[in-house]
Amino acid sequence: MRDLIILGSGPAGLTAGVYAARARLKPLIVDGHEPGGQLTLTTMVENFPGFPDGLMGPDLIRSMRQQAERFGAEYRPGTATAADLSRRPFRIAIDGATQECRSLIIATGASAKMLGLESERKLVGHGVSTCATCDGFFFQDQEVMVVGGGDSSMEEALFLTKFAKRVTVIHRRDKLRASKIMQDKAFANQKIAFLWDSVPEEILDVGQQKVT
Repeated sequence: MRDLIILGSGPAGLTAGVYAARARLKPLIVDGHEPGGQLTLTTMVENFPGFPDGLMGPDLIRSMRQQAERFGAEYRPGTATAADLSRRPFRIAIDGATQECRSLIIATGASAKMLGLESERKLVGHGVSTCATCDGFFFQDQEVMVVGGGDSSMEEALFLTKFAKRVTVIHRRDKLRASKIMQDKAFANQKIAFLWDSVPEEILDVGQQKVT
């Protein structure tokens, strides 16, 4: 019987793990399908308190995990596949094994937002990517498009300029919703162009099994 199980190992899950471990609850942190969360895909984090020069996303997650474990949290690779929350103790299935707990924190975070196109689904890994830091190298000297107008999109676009010949940001509105500092960085980068009031309707070419 566990006092507490935490599903998710991003900043929210690990922070909960630190506090729970300090309260001697001996929490079990289940890392999920994306260990460390989306922050592990982020190059530079500039808005985390206490780091005036910023720090790398994976480094921040690594430090948070070490802190949680130092206080007694247990970290386990795996994914929760089912849960019975109808009565206590809660029963959580983690990769086929059942764990019981008195309390449960769900901190499963966010996942990449897709366009919802059939061609997009079929071309993931063949030119369609949701992670610039993972796949940027493969777009060396190519023309690349980034869809979106928020901070994540600007960060991805800026990172891709290290590899791509040109990066076009496609946004459905006539202005960005990213923070001012991220907008300024994107507008100042000569490799980044903007296509306003536009929405992708199709991605070519599924027949060739690559984005053309």
